[in-house]
Amino acid sequence: MIVAGLVGALMAAVVTVIALNFITGEKQVQRKLEHRYAIDDAQFRRELGALLGPPIIDGNRVTNFENGIEIFPAMLQAVRAARHNVNFETYIYWSGDVGREFAEALSERARAGIEVHVLIDWVGSQRMEQGLLDKMTDAGVQVERYHPLHWYQLARMNNRTHRKLLVVDGEVGFTGGVGIADNWSGDATSPDHWRDSHYRLQGPAVAQMQAAFMDNWIKTTGTVLQGKEYFPELPAVGDARAQVFTSSPSSGGDSMLLMYLLSITAAVHTIDLSAAYFVPDDLTRQSIRAALERGVRVRIIVPGGHIDTEVVRKASRAQWGELLAAGAEIHEFQPTMFHCKMLIVDQLMVSVGSTNFDNRSFRLNDEANLNVYDAKFAARATTVFEQDLKRARRITYEEWEARPWQERILEHASALLSSQL
Repeated sequence: MIVAGLVGALMAAVVTVIALNFITGEKQVQRKLEHRYAIDDAQFRRELGALLGPPIIDGNRVTNFENGIEIFPAMLQAVRAARHNVNFETYIYWSGDVGREFAEALSERARAGIEVHVLIDWVGSQRMEQGLLDKMTDAGVQVERYHPLHWYQLARMNNRTHRKLLVVDGEVGFTGGVGIADNWSGDATSPDHWRDSHYRLQGPAVAQMQAAFMDNWIKTTGTVLQGKEYFPELPAVGDARAQVFTSSPSSGGDSMLLMYLLSITAAVHTIDLSAAYFVPDDLTRQSIRAALERGVRVRIIVPGGHIDTEVVRKASRAQWGELLAAGAEIHEFQPTMFHCKMLIVDQLMVSVGSTNFDNRSFRLNDEANLNVYDAKFAARATTVFEQDLKRARRITYEEWEARPWQERILEHASALLSSQL
């Protein structure tokens, strides 16, 4: 009788932990937003700054880097040039050549007396060998893991940091889609080398990126990093208006989802979306359809046959019908895994960072995005998008409708998991 009671109590505890991980208590955005103004309207920027937190500020310069062949050298150069501190937060950090090169660069700076802080996600770093961690900690790098497996964190196991932030001396920052792994090396010329983009930020908005890193560093360590070495005066270095903001289930609200909905709702001419994982919920699909009805051209690039999570691809394809029928263009990237995360609206506003177009990014993960309001940068981003488009295959509504019934069953079964994808 006592054993049965203990088993029952244990089962109840397990069920409670699972429920706490999969159910959020906050209110969520539930109603479709109305089209009130365009992206180039000052009211759009005013509301986005007020609703998402940090203001949109002038004087920034944003540089894009394509694939590991450009991305990793730029990031490593910034790390090796650090004079005061390096703050680095990432989801994936795996063993391999890329992981070793970053560990060596970070360790060298720590041995030189530079403050180096590294925050890696516990789940995302499971393929990281202990030797890399030891190498960095022995050199003086302060390495922390986000939400490691402890009994007092069981209720938060489904909340991961998916942010990808590198800030050096509080003066230059990087964000985008890449993880620290060999999958991202090379130039996306084979299935072994993924397609991705990353971005360097310079100017006053770097302070917002530094604050984004501090958000989870404080949550993890309880330590506040202060001083002019971390938050120096940042003069204008360019013409781009920019904003770095974060989202997290622990902070409440739907910042990322709200940003996407507001941007889609404000679109007048074009929406171009690069989405490594595209599983839009009902509300987002309604917003896209409403944009199409306003005459907005919508082009979406997603992974094709090369994808690391097949269930996501199937859940995504299950929902394409209404979008294709309404006139959206959906293209599957062919050469390799497509891991880009970029939204371009009306050739003016570009949003990049760690956020995928799915419920996990919108409501379960910690994310950080960089919004840029600059026609020149948007033009460069569009050029990159259209280069990717040439390597993708468009899926028509007729082709989607004619897929075999076996595929339909698997897709709809996968779609049942959409809340966790």
